[in-house]
Amino acid sequence: MSFSRTLKISLSFVGLLVGAGFATGQEVVQYFISFGVWGIAGAVVAGVVMTLTGAVILQLGSYFLADEHNMVFRNVSHPVVSRILDISVSITLFAIGFVMFAGAGANLHQQYGLPTWIGAGIMLGLVMVTGLMNVDKVSQVISSVTPLIILAVIFAFAYTMFHLPENVSQLSDLAADQQSPVSPWLLSAFNYNGLALMLGVSMCLVIGGNHANPKEALLGGLSGGILYTVMLIMAAVTLLLNFDTVQNSKVPMLQLFASIHPILGHVMVWIIFLMIYNTAIGMFYALGQRLAVNKRNRYVPIFLITCLLGYAVSFLGFEKLMEVVYPILGYLGLFLVAVLVIWWVRSRGEIKEETSRRQRLFHLEYKRQHPQEQFGAEEKREVEKIAEESNVDNEELTDAVSSEVDPKA
Repeated sequence: MSFSRTLKISLSFVGLLVGAGFATGQEVVQYFISFGVWGIAGAVVAGVVMTLTGAVILQLGSYFLADEHNMVFRNVSHPVVSRILDISVSITLFAIGFVMFAGAGANLHQQYGLPTWIGAGIMLGLVMVTGLMNVDKVSQVISSVTPLIILAVIFAFAYTMFHLPENVSQLSDLAADQQSPVSPWLLSAFNYNGLALMLGVSMCLVIGGNHANPKEALLGGLSGGILYTVMLIMAAVTLLLNFDTVQNSKVPMLQLFASIHPILGHVMVWIIFLMIYNTAIGMFYALGQRLAVNKRNRYVPIFLITCLLGYAVSFLGFEKLMEVVYPILGYLGLFLVAVLVIWWVRSRGEIKEETSRRQRLFHLEYKRQHPQEQFGAEEKREVEKIAEESNVDNEELTDAVSSEVDPKA
């Protein structure tokens, strides 16, 4: 098992989820801080659920070696249910994608006063260019920028702890006066989970499917979920204790950093921009792969057209889109999570057996690629036997394992 691959999965998972409102702070305010101190309890609940369900989704992607979400849906549910899930996720990918374009425009507008179409247009160009890369490169891009927002959240939390407000209850009451799209706080937390997992499920399945060892995918999801939970709690506490500063901002996290020091505002605006980019590329890449599943040679035009359509819809506005679109998607996400988790629980035995087979296959492939190791006819027969017993295509599995043991293979 590779620590580096597990870490990459973990950071990719966090990076996907952070961009869609987490980095801006708007999502945290709407779903958690609008309930005052109870919102902190909601963040804890949401984090625990996210950790467990996210790990399950990533492992399912690895188990099926998924290259798009619908192949997993078809294997774990009735054809009618899988069709409903497929349509729901495809709509979600597009909806979150155009909300991200709007968020990019709002981010640069708040800091620099640029028209929102300029910020959204810059994001459109970046997403279009990145989406022409393969999934491994996209995953690398997503995971490479994630540490920036982690450091930013830690800094904001630490700064707040050293500058605690005198009257926390007053801030809690002020925050509780805000309108939340979902209530009470516990339902809001679950709705947030449904939303976050709905928006992340397609790319999570693809990321998991790009790693042949289900145990690595599971551990990557668990570690990523724990990291995400800590960040979510820190972000919620930070925004609550600074609510008098950020309450009227469309991008609360940016407003907070700018209030600490103007230079930090200029730094944070681009960190937020990168995290929004993280989610935007994840959404449109996964959507393009899904829409082109039976016509791979048409992926490029399909991907570019969906990006342009998303840019057009983004002019409806960031905050309004979040208030209307997110709660609906959250309820659909809860249904999706239930289907996947129930199948995973029922199939844990098969998944465990397949994981053991693949770990043995990794060991044998390592021996084959290293002349100093003993790899003879007996080992070759064992490889063939493992591939035959696997739940996925023989050649697909052996190629996946070979490329992970030696990426140049």
